[in-house]
Amino acid sequence: MDVSELQQTKQRYNIVGNSDGLNRALDVALQVAPTDLSVLIVGESGTGKEIIPRVIHDRSPRRREKYFAINCGSIPEGTIDSELFGHEKGSFTGAVGESEGYFGVANRGTIFLDEVGELPLATQARLLRVLETGEYIRVGGTQIRKTDVRIVAATNVNIQKAITEGRFREDLYYRLNTIPIQMPPLRERGNDILLLFRLFALQMAEKFRLPKITLTPEAQQLMLSYKWPGNVRQLKNITEQMSVLSEQREISLDTLRRFIPQDPESTQLAIIGGTKGDHSYESEREMLYKILVELRGNVSDLRRDMNGIRKQLDEARALNGASGFAISSPADDAAVPTITTVQPANVGQPKVEDAEAEEINEPETLNLNSIERQMLQKALDRNGGNRKKAARELGISDRTLYRRIKEYGLE
Repeated sequence: MDVSELQQTKQRYNIVGNSDGLNRALDVALQVAPTDLSVLIVGESGTGKEIIPRVIHDRSPRRREKYFAINCGSIPEGTIDSELFGHEKGSFTGAVGESEGYFGVANRGTIFLDEVGELPLATQARLLRVLETGEYIRVGGTQIRKTDVRIVAATNVNIQKAITEGRFREDLYYRLNTIPIQMPPLRERGNDILLLFRLFALQMAEKFRLPKITLTPEAQQLMLSYKWPGNVRQLKNITEQMSVLSEQREISLDTLRRFIPQDPESTQLAIIGGTKGDHSYESEREMLYKILVELRGNVSDLRRDMNGIRKQLDEARALNGASGFAISSPADDAAVPTITTVQPANVGQPKVEDAEAEEINEPETLNLNSIERQMLQKALDRNGGNRKKAARELGISDRTLYRRIKEYGLE
């Protein structure tokens, strides 16, 4: 690692920090820059992944050519192929002319594909062909075109998991991952947190002519121990808030706590229903099934309570029958028991043994599928058949709701 070259790079791109993880990522970027190898940058959202491809391009033989940074997650699936590879005139509605696409315009340059894990599978196949042969075909075209573009990609998703779930091509992953670069999360960068805070505080003071804020020793410790799920982006946001809203320019521990979320598990998904367990849900299906299981448990508990009440009422009837009064069994829709005049004991009254036997022989009809079907039907009824509103109420996607409607024959 050339320390002087590393420091010059940090100064040029205004990179703050001296942690080992950050230095290692920059060192790999400087080493791979003179080559044409593909690079995959992996790291959480907000860690500053977008700086690395700029460093690679500026230190490469392609530095005088064009550089494009493309957020794959922000382009609609229906138009992303046209954006990347171009299209022919009349190839689709609105295609009033030809388009070169990024791969055509960036020939001999560099393309940075941010959030590459969000690419549709069909687009992934086109991208793989470009990486392997340098060839592509415009949307609606038949002519094979050539391009000489270096690809630098970045993602904040678990690509290995996406491959297992069939959402990302394994062969494309190995093509992109020729040189991997890992951007460390902010919580692993130690004192870099305080250095970045000072930078952001100074920038706010100069930009808006405000007194610069500082941290007490106790507030510094909280800064260093916090998880920072939003990484550098979150730190900058909180520093800007405190610079504007805090009356005291020396930020104490109590003041800092008002701006930093206090949830110790803020990096985990929220749990439906409150505090039970520490699970994080990876799919809408798992979340829905947990709700259904809990609902079935609640129904079973209610049934046991009702059986106990019925038994007590029958025992009370047997004890009080001789006096000419008895407590009648509540109907299914009754809220409270009532006192009624009856005939002498055992006349026209069901036996306790019969009631218990009836309850024991009651068939078990509850299961996950029937409960789920009832929930879907009720949600549709409450929303007048509007599927989007019903899906929003159930907390699932439209696609999942449509699939369930088809499975249960609710169309």
